[in-house]
Amino acid sequence: MNSAASLSPLLNGGSAESFPPAAVTPHAVGTPSSVWRLRADSWDFLAYTVKQLLTAAEKGNSVTGLLSESFRLLNILDAIEPYFASPGRGLMADLRSSLTIEDFRVAGEVIDAARRALAHTAAGSTELPSTSGHRDAAAQPVAVAEPRRRFEVLVIDDMTEADQESLKADLLGRRRNDDEFIYNVNIVPSFEDALIAVLLNPEIQACVIRPGFASTTRQRLGHDLRGFLDSFAGSSPDPVHPVQRILRLAGKLSELRPELDLYLIAGVAIEKVAGSLTRHFRRIFAREDGLEIHLSLLRGIAGRYDTPFFTALQHYSKRPAGVFHALPISRGGSVLNSRWITDMADFYGLNLLLAETSATSGGLDSLLDPHGAIRDAQNLAARAFGAQKTYFVTNGTSTANKIVHQSIVAPGDVVLVDRNCHKSHHYALMLAGARVAYLDAYPLDKHSFYGAVPLRSIKQTLLDYRRAGRLHEVKMITLTNCTFDGIVYDVERVMAECLAIKPDLVFLWDEAWFAFAGFHPLYRRRTAMAASRKLEQDFEQQRYARQHAEQALILHDPETGEPAPDGVWLNTRLIPDPTIARLRVYATQSTHKTLTSLRQGSMIHVYDQDFSRHNQDAFREAYMTHTSTSPNYQILASLDIGRRQAELEGYELVQRQADLAISIAQTVARHPLLRKYFRVLTTQDLIPDEYRQTGHSFPLRDGISAMNDAWKNDEFVVDPCRLTLDIGRTGIDGDTFKHLHLMDRFGIQVNKTSRNSVLLMTNIGTSRSAVAYLIEVLVKLAETFEEDTTNLNPADQEAGQARVKALTSDPPPLPDFSHFAAPYRSGAQTPDGDIRAAYFDTYKSEAVFHLTPHELARRVSAGEEIISAGFVTPYPPGFPVLVPGQVITAAILAFMSALDTREIHGYNHQHGYRVIAATGCIRQTC
Repeated sequence: MNSAASLSPLLNGGSAESFPPAAVTPHAVGTPSSVWRLRADSWDFLAYTVKQLLTAAEKGNSVTGLLSESFRLLNILDAIEPYFASPGRGLMADLRSSLTIEDFRVAGEVIDAARRALAHTAAGSTELPSTSGHRDAAAQPVAVAEPRRRFEVLVIDDMTEADQESLKADLLGRRRNDDEFIYNVNIVPSFEDALIAVLLNPEIQACVIRPGFASTTRQRLGHDLRGFLDSFAGSSPDPVHPVQRILRLAGKLSELRPELDLYLIAGVAIEKVAGSLTRHFRRIFAREDGLEIHLSLLRGIAGRYDTPFFTALQHYSKRPAGVFHALPISRGGSVLNSRWITDMADFYGLNLLLAETSATSGGLDSLLDPHGAIRDAQNLAARAFGAQKTYFVTNGTSTANKIVHQSIVAPGDVVLVDRNCHKSHHYALMLAGARVAYLDAYPLDKHSFYGAVPLRSIKQTLLDYRRAGRLHEVKMITLTNCTFDGIVYDVERVMAECLAIKPDLVFLWDEAWFAFAGFHPLYRRRTAMAASRKLEQDFEQQRYARQHAEQALILHDPETGEPAPDGVWLNTRLIPDPTIARLRVYATQSTHKTLTSLRQGSMIHVYDQDFSRHNQDAFREAYMTHTSTSPNYQILASLDIGRRQAELEGYELVQRQADLAISIAQTVARHPLLRKYFRVLTTQDLIPDEYRQTGHSFPLRDGISAMNDAWKNDEFVVDPCRLTLDIGRTGIDGDTFKHLHLMDRFGIQVNKTSRNSVLLMTNIGTSRSAVAYLIEVLVKLAETFEEDTTNLNPADQEAGQARVKALTSDPPPLPDFSHFAAPYRSGAQTPDGDIRAAYFDTYKSEAVFHLTPHELARRVSAGEEIISAGFVTPYPPGFPVLVPGQVITAAILAFMSALDTREIHGYNHQHGYRVIAATGCIRQTC
């Protein structure tokens, strides 16, 4: 490889976006998540350039400019390809040599071979095609009867080129035709190169560490990647002791990608080091154990590839059976022999019908009492998501939330809950009989939706309960991470500071839209399971106990032991007492929303140190209460195989979805017509300054170092995969824009809107073609708006300007939760109320009546206390603006009247609001 090759092009230029190559302008890529695009584009443009070179040479034209461009692209690839086993260094050397001697025909053949190899990898194909005689041992195919899944193994050791080739030949020579998987080997020399490789190359599934690795890379790194490595790995001196060096590298690799299989090849005395290293590695080998290394590599990948329930269902569907049970559709019985509905089989396919059954035996299992394939599948999911236990749910996260609440909360327990959370939490707490204390998220009035709940507000609420002598009644806190609009909490900090005030507080994190986050190193740290594991590790450290003891001297009077004033607690980053704090954490995830699963496939992840002692039986009963005795096996199987995908390629897919989202945001910002009508809201728009220590508007766009900085330090961050598109300048409200323009005209599906925005979300299924189509549609719409504005008569133009003004000016502010009426409230010092009592009061018909918005507004203005009889949930914003027992205020009515939405649950468009008669009131007279 050219010693002058640099990683700077990865970060400071090189990705081509338009032909011809000579017109390409280098630009900052800024993050390893973009390397997949940069790599593919560079190969494509290099192929194009070399074809042009061949044509020019045949015609006798000058090739100077094209050749310079070819070497520029080759230099970019020279910086990337050392971290990939294929196409391989030999092929890259052949390519440089052929360009140097201006043999453009051979260069074209080499490039074609490289692109075929890349295409095979991208398609998930398994056998690499022949490189037409061009040298690279790693790229040579193995003859097999059928394709096999392929992965890469990274070896970390500073070796001579001869030793590298010897090691590769030894491992690759052990591949056999009946191996279930096939791998290629790449070798990097240093600690830093290993970290870069697992960041850049998602095809790596296993790492083999040898003690001779160096510390630093010989590559020149761009500023961003250099900054990330320094921050992530630290600048402390490399440990002198070999075991400590190995442990440091293994720990950092696991921190980046915990799904990787790690192996150690020790030179001497492996018996002595095995005891101290076993928990970090799948296996430890002596140098001569080549066959055992090979077999272990295959076994490791097989462990993640295994899908116990999906496989069991496949096997069951192939078995002959006689059905004398429920489900006429089972085995296709009521369909295949029908004269009228055989088109169902044509549409869904025979396998769906063959797999439809009520059986829990024959290799299958019972979801309600799993002892076989479902139990094993749930255990694998727990491993993948970093949980102690995982439970599958086949009727959505709404049900998952109800299960968790019922298992934890008894009637009268106080639960702190984000008022902006999904409606399933409100209904679950009503059913559980909880006393609900609503927490207000910070408002984004201009766009008519909320952010997240500030930590200071949460701490203040807990301190209020302590002051009122009721802290012991507070059982649980429920928060949404991340919110529908992409606001993500610092989960570790929230839990730590809350446990410092109430050490036994239970946490439920609704991560319905965040299931994918566990498979990327920067996202992962803000998930409930990763934060729980980190806190548990911290609690075991003596350093942490000392920090708590030192802080306790500040937070309590040294003589009386009484707590310091609330202001001291609020202004201090609290450290819990690790000797008494208990980690009781639950996360509910809509697997089907952000990972691969059939609709309604969800999971409950548990990290509860007291689960077996305090909650296992209650959880089982709650699970029985809400889980169907006839769960859908197809959903369960999809959860199983979705977990497999997440473990084996989740990192790659999450990287790509984030990168594609940033490419959309950048295009909107740069395109002169798009930016006239649209704007993607930035972190600075969505998170007020007081909750951000960093100043990046789009952290991932600014580089992986910037994103790492923000996600490590800011109280709230924004998921870069979620783009809130401000459409106010179009003069079209969000609901109309979604249905009339995006969905009806172009088939663009979006989920959420506000009065002047639509939410665009990339996911692991989003492709570059889909992104291009979205941009094309937005440009077409902008052109239409531009043309309409030009051709409208003055009156229509004035009306359009008025609509724009209405959508870009500040609407009535989002209302905070008012308060519960006195009959349902515990007392004046604390905000909780009994929504179940209010809900069931409505069963008394004489206590409930309807008021029109006009009459209700008149009575509220006159000072009358009117109480909501039910949940009133407009879509958007999609959360209950009113709950049973809540006092209706003028601010709430002003907000409701300003909403322009078609769908309001709990509101009767003919009769108005359902309300409870206050004391002394009968029906509509007082």
